[in-house]
Amino acid sequence: MINRNRHDKISSNQVNILSLIVLIFFSSIISRLFWLQIIKGSFYRTLSEENRIRLVANPPIRGKIITENGKLLADNKLRYNLIVQPHLIRKKELPGLIKRLAILLKVNPDTLNLSYQKGVLNNDFSIVLLTSLTNTQVLHFSEHESIFPGFEVSTELIRYYPNGNFASHVLGYTQLITFDEFKNLSRQGYKIKDVIGRSGLEAVFERHLRGKWGGEMLEVDAAGNIQRSIGYQPPLSGNDLQLTLDFHLQKAAEKALEGKSAGAIVVLEPNTGAIKAMASRPGYDPNFFTKSIRTQKEFEEIFLSSKRPLLSRALNAYDPGSTWKIVTGMAGMESGKFKPNVRLKTASCIKYGSHCFPEHNRKGWGEIGFEDAFRVSSNTFFYQIGAAVGIEQLYDSAIKLGFNNQTGVETSLEESRGFVGNKEWASAGRGWGKPGTTPWIPEDIASASIGQAVVQVTPLQLARAYSVFANGGYLITPHFVDGGIDWLSSKYRRKVDIKPSTLETIRRGLKKVVDSGTGRDLKRNLPTLPPAAGKTGTAEDSTGGSDHAWFACFAPYESSEIVVVAFAQNTPGGGSVHALPMAQQILKVWHNQSLE
Repeated sequence: MINRNRHDKISSNQVNILSLIVLIFFSSIISRLFWLQIIKGSFYRTLSEENRIRLVANPPIRGKIITENGKLLADNKLRYNLIVQPHLIRKKELPGLIKRLAILLKVNPDTLNLSYQKGVLNNDFSIVLLTSLTNTQVLHFSEHESIFPGFEVSTELIRYYPNGNFASHVLGYTQLITFDEFKNLSRQGYKIKDVIGRSGLEAVFERHLRGKWGGEMLEVDAAGNIQRSIGYQPPLSGNDLQLTLDFHLQKAAEKALEGKSAGAIVVLEPNTGAIKAMASRPGYDPNFFTKSIRTQKEFEEIFLSSKRPLLSRALNAYDPGSTWKIVTGMAGMESGKFKPNVRLKTASCIKYGSHCFPEHNRKGWGEIGFEDAFRVSSNTFFYQIGAAVGIEQLYDSAIKLGFNNQTGVETSLEESRGFVGNKEWASAGRGWGKPGTTPWIPEDIASASIGQAVVQVTPLQLARAYSVFANGGYLITPHFVDGGIDWLSSKYRRKVDIKPSTLETIRRGLKKVVDSGTGRDLKRNLPTLPPAAGKTGTAEDSTGGSDHAWFACFAPYESSEIVVVAFAQNTPGGGSVHALPMAQQILKVWHNQSLE
């Protein structure tokens, strides 16, 4: 009896254990189904849809960049690429297809095989085998497309600069975004294979030019074959950008720089600040950044060259030499220590500190006034002015003319502030010494008076300063795009605190430079050029290189319409020899336009 009870109890336990196992098993199944269908249902429905639906993205069409007179500077063009979808091809057929393709397109089969293998390693749905197909290659493939299942020619829009390195530093270039940029910009609609303006106006007006992505939803079968289109959203084109640049003046500026190792030309409309031309040499071809294949030599010429072709000389700062004498002249008259009609005795040299600073003709000019001091570009005249008024007054006049500061141009991120030394800077260590060990010394004021050593300006800053004397005393804001802005308003064009007598004395002095002084060759071969004013400059390079050559001018003398600054970097021989002829080429084109 006892054994039977024990047996029944064991049987009952076994049933209970089996029931518990079954219950756990089915509970697990139900829990898993609940997890898959209820908790993660939307996720797996989306995943299923993605396996059935393909989204083909269409990139935005970037806006064009054009000159004031409608000439195209930046556009878009189609690039044809050969792609293959591996899942549509049997592996054993691939070698034969690639061999026939190589013969048809006249390319090395190893190039196709290498591209294919890289795509397989990356698990690409579509693998790009060749980029930048020629029209002939596209035609040949189209004629035989039926015998190459899984292969097709795709198209993409790339940025295109039809004039090569023309105005390259102004335009800038576009480039694929980096992964870090994508993380920050993805919320704004950017995609991982998107392009972005990297420098110049392409970067500044990125949002204006860019546009928006479009795309098409396609239903595909398990083999990847398209069944139907579910929906299409066309891409939105970006806005075109019209610049203030004059194509003919820009072309003249580019040509004027030919033969120079480095330099820049800036052409301004002095009343509004509209930039009519800005050229820098050496330049670069922005099409380099959209090329599918770039050689090591091309890469080194852009990024590793000592010539630094990516640097805009128009926005970089250099010793200005005698073109700076407008600042010293202004400081002298504005201080009240020197009347406009003052006359000073010049000399072969004047000693400041331990150095006798020379006159450039090594003998002096006798007793002269401001106007003749500009005309002959006397150093010893302006040494005396600078030493008498001091660096504070000189610095104040420089600030009023816009120096030691950015100009407000749109590409300000690439623009140097320039530099004007003063006592505070010297006492703080001059950027290299210990504070208190490098005080301001008499030699500094002599150098500062003629634009040497402790003064650095950009060609654009100099053009802006000379515009003050061209337009009757207003500091303007240089710009490349009008943008519906009133550039004559007080926000962008402010009256300089300068006495009318100071303004007119400097103006007359600059006119004498062109009429009978160091700039008298300006009207050679241009007999009908209206009266003009300007200043030559020859500057020692404080970094140790050869002399710089400068020339700044404006015309007509009355009611000026154009300001030109020409700069030849490390080109010894003088501003009148090297920079003046560059400016003359610009004025010739401008004058011919005004006669039409």
